[in-house]
Amino acid sequence: MIGQDKRAALKRRMVDLGILEDDLIERFIRGTGHGGQKINKTSSCVYLQHQPSGIEIKCQAQRSREMNRFIARRELCERLEEIAQGRKSERQQRIEKIRRQKRRRSRRQRQREVGLKRQHGQKKELRRKPRGDDH
Repeated sequence: MIGQDKRAALKRRMVDLGILEDDLIERFIRGTGHGGQKINKTSSCVYLQHQPSGIEIKCQAQRSREMNRFIARRELCERLEEIAQGRKSERQQRIEKIRRQKRRRSRRQRQREVGLKRQHGQKKELRRKPRGDDH
């Protein structure tokens, strides 16, 4: 469950950002994914739309409807802060980092990496103990 202090903090954050409950359209829809009969019967997924900004959030993080309502509002606050401050969220930064890591390297970069690996191997070869002639 969500404590009163967390609820109050979220409410203050929403007031600071100028988010009014009247500006929100909230619907409860059936979730998707794993869970079988339970997920197909209950409408615990929260759809939240902030009318002034047009931001839409769909939250199905937890089984509890109340918890999903809280998480959806928190996500809305984070997105509006991103827009207001003109910065990228930690989530967006993680996504971009993974994208950069997966991006295919250029031919020149691959050749440079192979050259560095060879240099490293030669350096390690020089560190070996000298071998005797009887081997």
